[in-house]
Amino acid sequence: MNTASPRLDTLDTLRGLTLVSMIAYHACWDTVYMFGLDWAWYRSRGAFLWQQSICWTFILLSGYCSRLGKRPVRRGAVVSAAGALVSAVTILFLPENRVFCGVLSLLGASMLLTALLKPYLSRVPAAPGLAAAFALFVLCYRVPRHALGPFRLPDDLYCNDFTACLGFPPRGFFSTDYFPLLPWLFLFWCGFFVYGLLSPDDSRLWRVRLPALTVLGRHSLSVYLLHQPIVYASLSLLYGGF
Repeated sequence: MNTASPRLDTLDTLRGLTLVSMIAYHACWDTVYMFGLDWAWYRSRGAFLWQQSICWTFILLSGYCSRLGKRPVRRGAVVSAAGALVSAVTILFLPENRVFCGVLSLLGASMLLTALLKPYLSRVPAAPGLAAAFALFVLCYRVPRHALGPFRLPDDLYCNDFTACLGFPPRGFFSTDYFPLLPWLFLFWCGFFVYGLLSPDDSRLWRVRLPALTVLGRHSLSVYLLHQPIVYASLSLLYGGF
């Protein structure tokens, strides 16, 4: 892929903008939950929508980009390994704030599944595929809360940490960043089908480029892995040292 193309610059710029929003959100999270600031708004609906806007954008962009590149399995494996690293570090050193089945694990698993199913998904027309993927996302949105649309799901499905990653968390399951395959795989596939509606070769759609954000977005995985330690260290200095 030509990384200098307007098409990829725009995607990297959007990803970079979302990274800035994510860093700000996590700085607020650390301030409230790790440094004890009593900020009621951060527990409000508005803060939840802010968090969701970040995750939705990352997932949709990743789904879109799954149609680009020549090594989707390798990319999925790298992102999955990064997700496993985040889980291991938090479970070992921050068990009260552990991340299990977080967004990186979701993206890695979604990339691998999409690479496996791409020959079949690619045969589905873009508009019906997008409509079906979004309908399934809505239908499955409450699966982690024991519901499939209006129907109650059997408790026997919610067994252990493995089922939690699928979307069936057992009683007492906890993760500060939880994005199981159900429903979020279907949002990833929404991005996959958006690719078929927005032509990557239509230059009228790809003219957004802000150099700093573009560079940030181009190194999104490294930024994601490094930002929390840097944010935490900065806040520790601000609030009186480690």
